Amino acid sequence: MEKKTEKIQLMVEEAGKDQRIDKYISTVLTQFSRSSIKSWIESGNILLDGSKVKPRTMLSPQQIIEIQPQFENREETKAEKIDLNIVHEDEHILVIDKQSGMVVHPGHGNLSGTLQNGLLFYNQDLNILPRAGLVHRLDKDTTGLILAAKTTDAYNQLVKDMQARLIQREYRAICRGEMVAGGMIEVNLARDPYNRLKFKVSDSGRESRTHYRVLDRLKGYTFLGIRLDTGRTHQIRVHMAHIDYPILGDQLYGGRLAFPKSLDEESRQMLMKFKRQALHAFRLNFKHPITDEMISLTSSIPDDMDSMIIALSDQKLDSEAINAFNYPE
Repeated sequence: MEKKTEKIQLMVEEAGKDQRIDKYISTVLTQFSRSSIKSWIESGNILLDGSKVKPRTMLSPQQIIEIQPQFENREETKAEKIDLNIVHEDEHILVIDKQSGMVVHPGHGNLSGTLQNGLLFYNQDLNILPRAGLVHRLDKDTTGLILAAKTTDAYNQLVKDMQARLIQREYRAICRGEMVAGGMIEVNLARDPYNRLKFKVSDSGRESRTHYRVLDRLKGYTFLGIRLDTGRTHQIRVHMAHIDYPILGDQLYGGRLAFPKSLDEESRQMLMKFKRQALHAFRLNFKHPITDEMISLTSSIPDDMDSMIIALSDQKLDSEAINAFNYPE
């Protein structure tokens, strides 16, 4: 027995030319696993120009892909009453300010207590949408803004906008090391074959691109503004570790903790107790999927990052000053 959701329709962009259909869909619809996509292709729940194809079928621009997501009942997500910090909502979309420690989608070891569980309780009509309307993800311990659709039309348009990279996502991060200037990181990422929880830079992986700017130089650390062009799993965390400026508190990619010589004991203790990646989804800029209104939303730096920035600063900063930093154009 399977649960069906509304269909998703994609048009193949130029970037999809000569790509396998399973790989292309997985780069666009990151909320679904590649194994699920492959299974849906083989079962005929994904069609290319109205016809069944194989996962290895190569694509051409302008082709139409129709996707009918399916989920076995054992994977069906149950509605749960969970406090959600909804910062924007209308009849078509909503934006949630996610707290640290909340998983976005159910998965192995996290079948309840997720954002998806909470959305289904908040609005039972979201049950017809893939992943309760969520169009992108944040890691469990990453805080900040995440966008969801409430209707099929809004969901399909937001997926297209994400595919066309029209939804701008900006982050704030504290990284180990005193960075001199910003830049761009452009490498391919793939799952680490020796540790399935991790991703790594690999020539055979998917393209990924991250822009970063120095917002403030701290004692032994740097406060960064980060903008994504792509949205690969763990992208920012892998990218910053790749250039030897790993994110503070990252238990998977962060490496050893660094203690600046001039740091007082209280601040050293704060560093030792910071056990989640200091990464925050600070801003969402996007066009409303139905009204075409431009929407820009920001989320204040969470208290733990806020306190850490102050402790590592040479000058006295307050929360208002930290949140006033804007990403330079």
